[in-house]
Amino acid sequence: MNKIWVYIKSIAIPVIIGAIVGYVTMNFMDYGELNQPPLAPPGWLFPVVWTILYILMGVSYAMLKIDGLMDDELDSIYYLQLGVNALWSIFFFILKWRFFAFLWIILLLVLVLKMIKLFYDRNRVAGLLQIPYLVWLVFAAYLNLGVYILNR
Repeated sequence: MNKIWVYIKSIAIPVIIGAIVGYVTMNFMDYGELNQPPLAPPGWLFPVVWTILYILMGVSYAMLKIDGLMDDELDSIYYLQLGVNALWSIFFFILKWRFFAFLWIILLLVLVLKMIKLFYDRNRVAGLLQIPYLVWLVFAAYLNLGVYILNR
């Protein structure tokens, strides 16, 4: 398969999953109505940041795929973290399970740390491209916990 098509497909998958989750949850998003912890960004920033992060995920995945460095373990952890990521919005926004969503994001952090290590072990740049994702998830966990505490 042509390298460009590998990049297109690899980027499209997480971006499309993110868009579907955004569409499914948009009528349930009450972010602006909730008491927010300090440093909480405006709601419009989330889709911008997530789109960038999904693109970076796809780029890293494509780099590994093109170089023949993907295996079942890496494929599994990549798609597992993507699925766990998608479910967080459903737990947080649709079901309003704020504390459960916080525990879920901790699970996601563990999966992403493992994914980063596996990416980094195979291709340093692919691993490093996931650091913004990790940082954003730590911030998102803080926001999630803050929203839970302030809105009980």
